Amino acid sequence: MKTTRCRPLAHRSLALVLGLLFAAGCGQEAAQPKPTGKDTSQQLYVEVSALGALDYFYDHQLGMKLAGEALGVKTEYVGPPDYDMGAMVTMFEQVIARKPCGIVVVGFEPSLNAIVNKAADAGIPVVTVDADLPGSKRVAFVGTGNFQAGYQGGRKLAALIGAKGSVALMTKPGQSNLEERIAGYKKALSECPDIKLEQTADTQSDPTIAAQAAASLLQKFPDLAGIACVEAAGGTGAATAVREARKVGKVKIVAMDRGNEVLYLIKEGVISASVAQQTALMPLYATQILYNLKNNPVPITSNNAKAGVAGVPTVVDTGVIIVDESNYQYFLRK
Repeated sequence: MKTTRCRPLAHRSLALVLGLLFAAGCGQEAAQPKPTGKDTSQQLYVEVSALGALDYFYDHQLGMKLAGEALGVKTEYVGPPDYDMGAMVTMFEQVIARKPCGIVVVGFEPSLNAIVNKAADAGIPVVTVDADLPGSKRVAFVGTGNFQAGYQGGRKLAALIGAKGSVALMTKPGQSNLEERIAGYKKALSECPDIKLEQTADTQSDPTIAAQAAASLLQKFPDLAGIACVEAAGGTGAATAVREARKVGKVKIVAMDRGNEVLYLIKEGVISASVAQQTALMPLYATQILYNLKNNPVPITSNNAKAGVAGVPTVVDTGVIIVDESNYQYFLRK
């Protein structure tokens, strides 16, 4: 049996138990819980995001829909189809004006801190999902433990290439969640002394640009053994470049997330694996936090607000799953 020269994976647990169950129990009858005895059907909770055209954000919309159905409240998902922070802020402003009971937001970059703070100052609590804004007045973050996601991806890439050879990473610089994943990859790869990280390329979250970036990597490093991508557009872009270079199977690709295109590329053997997030859990649990904050506040102190106590879990890690040829079919969307 072939062995790899990587240090063993230490046991780590980033899982957090939310501790606040969906009210009225766990059975089928809990679809429309109203534990406070009041009508919550007019309460509105909104997610504000961007990049809505990406397949990945289907799960954000699904999570908001399921949260509304489970809690018996109104939920919406709004945001531009592309990476347009100006348009996203404009939509956020419009949501604030509607005075919802809470806002869920993807914290793409620190430029969003000001609008999150504006909502908080208006008495509207905000929970970040997917990417955090720790410098803002958000009350909690729900999302993937991004360092661990990168670390798990790095371990998978190392195993795929036999723990030796040159590799490259692909990301969109400047996003805190992606930077954490890159750090996790670097940690995992550093544990394999025969692996050399050659370069980290910019995808700009665009599959076409990602394909161009990957093609440049393959030209610059003809002996490249693997490419790992930490955001959704990188995997399909890398697959295009590897195909065009006729290096399918020679260059192992670890993608990110579970879009159908990535899954079919795993089936075809072009992409070896992907690190899938439990994305729909993010807005679902975020809305649950906001719902409990309004309807089931926990008296941690005699006056939580004056004591500076949020009364909610500050971080919830929704975890990742490695998807490969053994389980890809279960992640396909019809």
